[in-house]
Amino acid sequence: MAGGRLPGLKTGRFAIPRLGPATLDSPLAAGSPWSFVSEGRRLPVDPYLDSVRDRLARGEEVPSFEVAGPRSRIYFEPAATRAAIVTCGGLSPGLNDVIRALVRQLVDRYGVGEVVGVRHGLHGFVGERGPEWMPLDLATVEAIDRRGGSILGTSRGSPGTERIVDALVQKEIDILFAIGGDGTMRAAAAVAGEVRRRGLAIAIVGLPKTIDNDIPYVRRSFGFETAVMLASVAVRSARTEAGAVRNGVGLVKLMGRHSGYIAAAATLASAGVDFCLVPEVPFSIEGEGGLLDRVEERLAQRERAVLVVAEGAGQEYLSGERGRDASGNRRLGDIGGYLRRRLEEGLAERGCRIELKYIDPSYLIRSAPANPSDSLFCARLAQNAVHAAMAGKTELLIGYWHGLMTHVPLAALEGESKTIDPHGELWRNVLETTGQRLA
Repeated sequence: MAGGRLPGLKTGRFAIPRLGPATLDSPLAAGSPWSFVSEGRRLPVDPYLDSVRDRLARGEEVPSFEVAGPRSRIYFEPAATRAAIVTCGGLSPGLNDVIRALVRQLVDRYGVGEVVGVRHGLHGFVGERGPEWMPLDLATVEAIDRRGGSILGTSRGSPGTERIVDALVQKEIDILFAIGGDGTMRAAAAVAGEVRRRGLAIAIVGLPKTIDNDIPYVRRSFGFETAVMLASVAVRSARTEAGAVRNGVGLVKLMGRHSGYIAAAATLASAGVDFCLVPEVPFSIEGEGGLLDRVEERLAQRERAVLVVAEGAGQEYLSGERGRDASGNRRLGDIGGYLRRRLEEGLAERGCRIELKYIDPSYLIRSAPANPSDSLFCARLAQNAVHAAMAGKTELLIGYWHGLMTHVPLAALEGESKTIDPHGELWRNVLETTGQRLA
């Protein structure tokens, strides 16, 4: 899914599985100042009115998401419920904010009997001495949102679905909150499938943590705004360095394995960027209209040039098989280092000597605490994740669509991707901002 219109959507794929009927009154009902969300409240997936009208005219049901939020009836008896939280994949701003908000919502609002964390990602389910459980209470999470990283630790990959479910059963866990990106959601879906196969009543709920903002059917994942904010600082620093000398070139490499959302957003937020390179839009380095040509032109015009490149861009220039990481992702070559050498050598061959400053702020961004906007967003995601789980909903991800929190079935993510549309508004904004014209 690349943005814009969403053809071929099927209504059935957005149904949310349930563990069973919700027969208990929610503890939130007493003195509640808000209205509960009805099960019939849904949000169209396709935002375009003409598409919705066309489906209705053909007698078709409009594909839609369940709207997230508290339900008046719940499935789990709070005091007898045990919940577990696991953080997976690379670090991202906001992990501790989500953990804190989950624990507060479970304990403070619902009165859940026990909450534990799983140390060091999915591998913590099968540590050398057994599962690595970490008790979580209000005191434990009180101030963790002030620092980056995850108090639970993290890892990539999975020790195996059956072993994870065995650990959940042994600990008598009723709800598992899985915080991570697309790889984590695939693992969560596999765990949910094994839970279903065994006939167990364990809810599996995901929360979208991917700094690349590339989870399908989720407009924004937590940590993204903090990443853009900090990436913009790096871009502005590169612009300052480049502008301080004649023929100065600032080159910034940012995260973005398959999608260039951070690079594009940082380019728009920073201004002064001359070239933005993303995985979705191929570019030439040599030849007429290639990158060397255009950088040389820009230096002649302004005596400086600033380039922002996503880590997954231009991988076709980096030969060699690098294998895959523990999450199953293809290992990337260093496009930043490659471009640095090609720009210095290629322009020198043309008689154009440059002074290049290269900045890679990736780990400074990943390890940072969330900014206020992301902290608020983390709290909303966590609160709605708890509402969904306590109502007995399972095999879902908490999404964000048209400004509302939604329930996205994990099954709907299979085979989907979220990347920048080269013909869409975002990329048009980038081209209008940079003025780049690359062959």
